[in-house]
Amino acid sequence: MSKFDRKKPYNDLPLLPPKADIETKKILRKTISAGRALAQLNGTLLNLPNPTLFLDTIYLQEAKASSEVENIITTNDELYKSLVADRKVQNSATKEVLSYKEALWSGLEQLKTKPFITTNLCIRIVQCIKQNNASIRVTPGTTLSNTQGEVIYTPPSGETVIREKLANLEKFINEDESIDPLIKMALMHYQFEAIHPFADGNGRTGRILLLLYLKLSGLLDTPAIYLSGYIIKNKTEYYQRLRGVTEKNEWEEYILFMLDMIEQTSARGLERLNNITESIDKTAEEIKTKLPKIYSKDLVEILFRLPYTKRQHLIDENIGNAKTVGNYLITLEENGFLKSVKVGKEKLYLNERLLKILE
Repeated sequence: MSKFDRKKPYNDLPLLPPKADIETKKILRKTISAGRALAQLNGTLLNLPNPTLFLDTIYLQEAKASSEVENIITTNDELYKSLVADRKVQNSATKEVLSYKEALWSGLEQLKTKPFITTNLCIRIVQCIKQNNASIRVTPGTTLSNTQGEVIYTPPSGETVIREKLANLEKFINEDESIDPLIKMALMHYQFEAIHPFADGNGRTGRILLLLYLKLSGLLDTPAIYLSGYIIKNKTEYYQRLRGVTEKNEWEEYILFMLDMIEQTSARGLERLNNITESIDKTAEEIKTKLPKIYSKDLVEILFRLPYTKRQHLIDENIGNAKTVGNYLITLEENGFLKSVKVGKEKLYLNERLLKILE
């Protein structure tokens, strides 16, 4: 094998599994603590009366953060309004974030009928993210540069080479059961990012694959975990660890970073879930006491599905007819539970308690 040269296509990218020691004492210890944190999050999600209640919100946060890693920036407020409002999204960054969420949902739906991570699934995900017919790179000359414009990595080049690397990755993910799933997750993420199979959208596709793998491996029944937020906070180290594997074979440091990401985001996710459920219970009790005539469990759940809601949401959930739900929303605003916001000609209602927890 020739020596790695960041300016030459890395067609000698080693196949998986790596020959390095990926089960050091440090890694195994960290695997236990990360697995425990993930199991606590999973257990809490499974015990929720309505676990799907939070999915839109959590997936949207993940989509926003994953896009932010690629310097595609939008605000929480713009994002939530865009999801609820009738008007079409104008902001290109917001469109990309919503496309990411759609790609994640699409991937999860596909796993229900085809429980495998494949090259074709990766292609479908990137097409959904980019909203085009993206496929495996065929044009040579792809390089990755730092902020100073210096080339720091040149991924494998040539469709045949790229597909061979992806075929090995696919086999490793779906067939190799000799490695702990969390360690395996770290290995597959590095390999996908190193192959860099698409002209654009690789990072976001790779982060969706992390969530799909957590679901596929049975580690998280509902992949309601906010991994990209950790990557944003530790972006410099994240890329350093990836390069460390490529340039110096530093697998241990990279795997420990990924396991720490799982442990910390699981703990943060658990805290956020607890905060939301406490806020739901508190709000339900207050509405039941102050406004017993309009209280229902379904109404409160709708208010916490997303930070913004509107009349049609309540109508769709059979809370009442247009006149009834309109009066409910006005009453909820008058009593401080919601705040009305005009978006174009449409009136939305903001649950500030939920938005505060998510920010």
